[in-house]
Amino acid sequence: MSVGLIALLDDVASLAKVAAASLDDIAGQAARAGTKAAGVVIDDAAVTPRYVTGFKPERELPIIWKITLGSLKNKLVFLLPIALLLGAFAPWAITPLLMLGGLYLCYEGAEKVFEALFPHKAHAHEAKTGAKPADPAALEAQKVSSAIKTDFILSAEIMAITLSTIPVEDSIWMKAVILAVVAIGITVVVYGGVALIVKADDVGLAMAKSGGGAVIQAIGRGLVVGMPYFLKILAIVGTAAMIWVGGGILVHGMAEYGFAAPEHAIEAVAESVAHAVEALSGFIHWLVFAAGSGVVGLVAGLILIPIVGKVIAPLWNALTGGTAKAGH
Repeated sequence: MSVGLIALLDDVASLAKVAAASLDDIAGQAARAGTKAAGVVIDDAAVTPRYVTGFKPERELPIIWKITLGSLKNKLVFLLPIALLLGAFAPWAITPLLMLGGLYLCYEGAEKVFEALFPHKAHAHEAKTGAKPADPAALEAQKVSSAIKTDFILSAEIMAITLSTIPVEDSIWMKAVILAVVAIGITVVVYGGVALIVKADDVGLAMAKSGGGAVIQAIGRGLVVGMPYFLKILAIVGTAAMIWVGGGILVHGMAEYGFAAPEHAIEAVAESVAHAVEALSGFIHWLVFAAGSGVVGLVAGLILIPIVGKVIAPLWNALTGGTAKAGH
């Protein structure tokens, strides 16, 4: 074998080692970022099923698929380049943009609470901001659009958290690859999980009708009976998640701008309650902090409802000559 060929193979081996090390680095950083963003991922998974409830079973997976594609577009086409550009040239803009998104989540969640508590007033507000269409296809399109808008805010939070975990000295290409890996991985996990949740009753029906034995059939019947209630509970949790995530974004954002009193107050209460229940201190701390953030988010959302109905929606109508569909 010639010396030149040996040198070439040695260079190839060296490049392979560098590539392997880079892949290990990407995998490790992506895993750390995904873990840090786990809270938002769970909230995303809780929010999404509420957009699928009320449709025929055969439309559930197509709707989830449309939202999944919209989520990937949000993360890879819009948020990834925006995150890289803002991180490089305007890091100061990340917090106010996230806070605007937080306000949107607070409004969306508070609107659902308002609708549940005051249905007649909610219908009047809905008439100003755009009524729900009666046509099933139009309603589906509206729900998908609303889900993708909400996903955009949650995805922005995930991408911002991911970007914050990547070392500053990493190249822009390394940052881009890590962001893309996290974006695709989280999207698959979230919407794959949502698909399993919304189709669990169909799986249960198949199990109940199968000849797999009494235990299998009993589990299937349990799924058929229990999943509608579970989905209703998940819809409530999803609405609450929108409020506490939005409120949390506002609380952290205010702290960054020097108004840290709300964050310190919520943190103090969370620490106090968590110390009282040592066995579950981590969960209790998260729960209390989420509840405190939720109060902030609910107040902000309720304040926004009349502002949207009386100011933003009429202004939008005047500018566009159409009917606003804020929050839908």
